[in-house]
Amino acid sequence: MEPDGTLEPPSLVELSLRRLRAEILGGVLPPGERLIEEQLTQRFGISRAPLREALRQLAQQGLIEHLPRRGVRVAELSAADADELFAVRDVLERYAIQAVLSQPTPPDLARLTEAWVALEAAALDGDVFAVSDSHLRFHVELVALAGQRHLLQAYEPVVLKLQLLMATNMRLDVERRDTSQGMLRHRELLDGIATGDPAAALDALASHSALSYVS
Repeated sequence: MEPDGTLEPPSLVELSLRRLRAEILGGVLPPGERLIEEQLTQRFGISRAPLREALRQLAQQGLIEHLPRRGVRVAELSAADADELFAVRDVLERYAIQAVLSQPTPPDLARLTEAWVALEAAALDGDVFAVSDSHLRFHVELVALAGQRHLLQAYEPVVLKLQLLMATNMRLDVERRDTSQGMLRHRELLDGIATGDPAAALDALASHSALSYVS
């Protein structure tokens, strides 16, 4: 933020990061696609330094991978990787829901509801990148309800790595115009938590996990 209180303009690193992330999650750069620094600097009109920092951050998010002597490419997840990550995600989300519903006061669902509304709007617009971002926000807000910092720190890297796989399947849903079931599953999960009934919430989570993002 500037001294007068105005916001600083996005840096070249942030702009590069946003653009690359949008192209990866939007399918412009598919899994396995090589990312050539010279081509990207020319296309974005930037130097190598901000591009390399953007690539470093994307690697931390699990969207790209650096291969020894082979450069950089958009990350690919094997079926075994996906199964393992989804299993870990489900364990952490089940724990979070149990922690939330064991609290003496009902959880504040305002942020989770806002995330669902944004997810629904993005799906209706057919905006795959916005769907991916809103979906990530929904699940992070779900786990954040537990109010446990270390839980959230363990959860976020897992769901970030899954975001690429999720985005691929979301693109298929949008292309098929079959977004209603995905929105319904997330609404059922939200409603299950709102009931305050652990069994209902965990049943909704199990249904969501079993049906979501099957390639």
